[in-house]
Amino acid sequence: MKAFCGKVIRAGIDLAVPLCCAGCDRPGIRWCPRCAAVLTDSPIAITTRVPVPAPVWACGRYRGPARRAVIAGKEHGRTDLAAPLGAALAHALRVLAHWGELPDGPLLQLLPAPTRATSARRRGGDTVTAMTRAAATGLGARVRVVPALYTAAWTADSAGLSAAERTRNLSGRIRSRTHTRLHPRAVTVLVDDVITTGTTAAESARVLAARGIALDAVLVLAAA
Repeated sequence: MKAFCGKVIRAGIDLAVPLCCAGCDRPGIRWCPRCAAVLTDSPIAITTRVPVPAPVWACGRYRGPARRAVIAGKEHGRTDLAAPLGAALAHALRVLAHWGELPDGPLLQLLPAPTRATSARRRGGDTVTAMTRAAATGLGARVRVVPALYTAAWTADSAGLSAAERTRNLSGRIRSRTHTRLHPRAVTVLVDDVITTGTTAAESARVLAARGIALDAVLVLAAA
């Protein structure tokens, strides 16, 4: 009876807000195979304007279905995209490991890129952490998600800022949760949805280095 009621409720929600692909608006599906293929091609090596002391990889470019999906998750509450976008991240990590682009280690720790608490609340949750957790579920027992980084409350939104302005805006404002345990011998990958200048990744790497943790790679869904 409970399962039946759940189906009725979900059907009512679909009638009120029809389900459609976040990438192309195809009806009846959250993320269609054609749009999924855009982010499950070979990862792309990215050179950022702000130097990052680790290789930076993207599942795709910030355009078309990838851009629409990121905006849908951030601005339109599409929390249902965490699973398919996490699957794209998991695929990229498998490919990078197969290519030998990730070092061997006893553990893979995935660090969601920091976000402002106010932004997460406005979006109904931290979208980057959600998709990072979804990626980890498909990668095995030796993978853990460590939300060790956060952004200070008074940090301004970086949208529309230049690389130099982003650097000034984030300097000293990305923090580490000291109570969160980081494995010093684990392979450490910073995960984000979009990379624009590399400022967030560079500042995150600096904060991690202060704790004795070397960043092995940065992986994002899309590179702008």
